Amino acid sequence: MRIPSRIVFPVLLFLAPAWLCAAAAQEKDSFTPMPLDSGFGPMDLSQPTIPADQIVKQFSEKEQEFQSALDHYTYRRTASVQTIDDDTKKVTGQYYEVDDVFFDPSGARTEKTVFAPASTLDQGGILMTPTDLADIQRNYTFVLTPDNLSQYDVKYVGRQKIDQVECYVFDVVPKVIDKRNRRFQGRVWVDANALQIVVTDGRMVPDDTKRGSADLHPPFITWRQQIDGQFWFPVYTKGEGMLHFAGGNGSMDEDVHIRETVKYADYKRFGSTTTILYNGQDITNNGQGNGQQQQPGTQSSAQQHK
Repeated sequence: MRIPSRIVFPVLLFLAPAWLCAAAAQEKDSFTPMPLDSGFGPMDLSQPTIPADQIVKQFSEKEQEFQSALDHYTYRRTASVQTIDDDTKKVTGQYYEVDDVFFDPSGARTEKTVFAPASTLDQGGILMTPTDLADIQRNYTFVLTPDNLSQYDVKYVGRQKIDQVECYVFDVVPKVIDKRNRRFQGRVWVDANALQIVVTDGRMVPDDTKRGSADLHPPFITWRQQIDGQFWFPVYTKGEGMLHFAGGNGSMDEDVHIRETVKYADYKRFGSTTTILYNGQDITNNGQGNGQQQQPGTQSSAQQHK
């Protein structure tokens, strides 16, 4: 987020876990931790029965398969960013957009805006930026694959249940903080059986905290859910917290309360001759192909906590 040129504000803070700390190379900022809800059980801190680096290798490979499968699905994405008046609890500004992600007649992946009223975020004191849109379009659906694994330090934390799903838990931190290449920093929960990420909780770093031209972004939490009984696809991203903008050029420090949600729905496998491999097997024509969500035993965390 960036402030309108007539105003100077600071860092966009958001819901993020208390264990998440800003990278040392980044300019100082802070954010309000986002507590985990009741769907998260107690943490088992004992070491896994197989080496942690082997688990990381296996789930990164499954993430590659997930990314390949997702690249062959169409879906609808609905994004909302709101500013909130803490005194009245009313929405003071909003960005809202509904986009269909699909394939054009040539088979190329593209997006079409279905509904997008004029943004009123400037009335709440902020503006959307290209990096905000990149977060909504790509970064909130973070994947950790063999292609980007070398960019991160991945540390095993323990085991934890999310509802009835047994998960391995890992902290993920970029090895290099580079303003030209924003990267994920936070925590991921990996289904211990499917070896795919089911929850991502963190933020993209670094923020640009330069006074007068800050470009700041929220921490976020994204839930996935099984689609077509095969892969855990993103279904819901949320976050809420305070933007802390440092004053300058005669302006005072300002805080802006932000609320953000992104929903992903109507998954449908694109009908093409492309082969999708899962565990070395061709699953291109498996399942019903209707994108219906499959429940992992009980109601998923993504549905319970919207």
